[in-house]
Amino acid sequence: MGLGRAVILVGLAVVIVGAVMTWAPWMLRWFGKLPGDLHIETQSGTVHIPLASMFVLSLALTLVVNLFFRR
Repeated sequence: MGLGRAVILVGLAVVIVGAVMTWAPWMLRWFGKLPGDLHIETQSGTVHIPLASMFVLSLALTLVVNLFFRR
């Protein structure tokens, strides 16, 4: 795959994610609220680490990429 094609695919992915975040935010309500996501609050600040959400997102993206680029 050439660099130009890769840039186009990344751009399309950004547009799709932006459209979902704008017109269908209910689709992303689960992100960061799964069991396994860490949320630590102290007096000096807050830290949020979405471990389980990133695992699910990585798994979904891996499946999609494998479907599109399988030979």
